[in-house]
Amino acid sequence: MSYEGEMLQALMMPVRQKVEQSLLTALFRHDGVIEEFGAGQPIVDEIADEFKLNQTQRSAVLETIYRKENRVKNAVLWHRLLFRAADSLAGDGLISRPTATLKITGKKEWMLTESGFDKTLRILKIPSKHKNSLLTKSFEVQKFVKQMIEAARPESYDPCDNSKKLVNKLKESAIRARGFRQAVLQAYDGSCAFCGMKIHVPDSALWEAEAAHIVPHSSMGKDDIWNGLALCRSHHWAFDVGWLSLRDNFTIQVSPRICSLPPAFGKIHGSEFIRCYSAKNIQMKLPPNKNLHPHQAALLWHRERVFFNQP
Repeated sequence: MSYEGEMLQALMMPVRQKVEQSLLTALFRHDGVIEEFGAGQPIVDEIADEFKLNQTQRSAVLETIYRKENRVKNAVLWHRLLFRAADSLAGDGLISRPTATLKITGKKEWMLTESGFDKTLRILKIPSKHKNSLLTKSFEVQKFVKQMIEAARPESYDPCDNSKKLVNKLKESAIRARGFRQAVLQAYDGSCAFCGMKIHVPDSALWEAEAAHIVPHSSMGKDDIWNGLALCRSHHWAFDVGWLSLRDNFTIQVSPRICSLPPAFGKIHGSEFIRCYSAKNIQMKLPPNKNLHPHQAALLWHRERVFFNQP
């Protein structure tokens, strides 16, 4: 048995397979990414707490002698065990290494892959049908998010993909859909572009705001940032059915048909959620990056085909 193996056994450290499983579930709790393992990183203590490690187990040092360099390198045994577990998961294609993640996000982090995401859902006994509604990051989805956000804004833009097949490869379609959702919510900082509502569920896995297509999928709308808006559920519905739209200058437009509704309609506990935008100078909340603003071609499509502009 190696010196390291003897230390692990003597200190009754958790076996690597259990640490690997704990790392996957920790990644899920942290939206798919965790920092590299080092002193002071909260994730190191978080997983140690899960295994109820004592102070000796957390701080034991492994000494490695480099004879050619005539020096001794000290490594915290618990950190080394975490790294070996993560490296094993990366070798199995379940997470990406920090060097790979850095190229996508600009941060040196371990990140779930799609395969790792699927395995974690099985560990946690979460039905796979819920996967597309979660905002947990995966390496493959983040590559798509990066492409979407960094794409050059076109002068001439067709928000409809007329070449789109009605039946796509299921996996590719799901990755694009999740990438679109994450890119839009990231651009709008998780808040509704109309009312500013910003809140997530207590465990942070889901946001109240949704990524809305301006040109819907049913009309071959593209999964592009320029064809998307972040809207709360109420304003998403009102936008999709034509009560609300947007002018080219991003001010909110209310259907004249609102005047035909009884006074009690369109209110939440007495507060208007449609009529309040009747003033012509109320602008939607826009992403700070102008490249990510909705494209006027998509807005025109919505005004002409969805919005009710007649009384």
